[in-house]
Amino acid sequence: MLDAQTLVLQLIRLLRPLVAEINRSSPGLGDQLRRAATSVALNLAEGTRRIGADKRRVYRIAAAEAQELKAALAVAVAWGYLDDAATTSAMELAERVGATTYRLAR
Repeated sequence: MLDAQTLVLQLIRLLRPLVAEINRSSPGLGDQLRRAATSVALNLAEGTRRIGADKRRVYRIAAAEAQELKAALAVAVAWGYLDDAATTSAMELAERVGATTYRLAR
């Protein structure tokens, strides 16, 4: 398992209560966040069995989904669905996942 896969699974565990909180006010945003995080994990796993340009393609998708995940967290804070303190750990880990997936995609 890639280090990035381990990181994203840790992130998903951190996101579970945050997504539940978001869902109270915006089920669509909560679903989008859940799907983005899931996509990062699944594309990283898929990439381990791909080669060449195909491998980079799925890692680019994972990196883009990681960016979407970070944006969804920021939007939830901006709308007041979550407070900054509640998202600090998740956002820090999301930054690590984003940086790691970006490096894999290059």
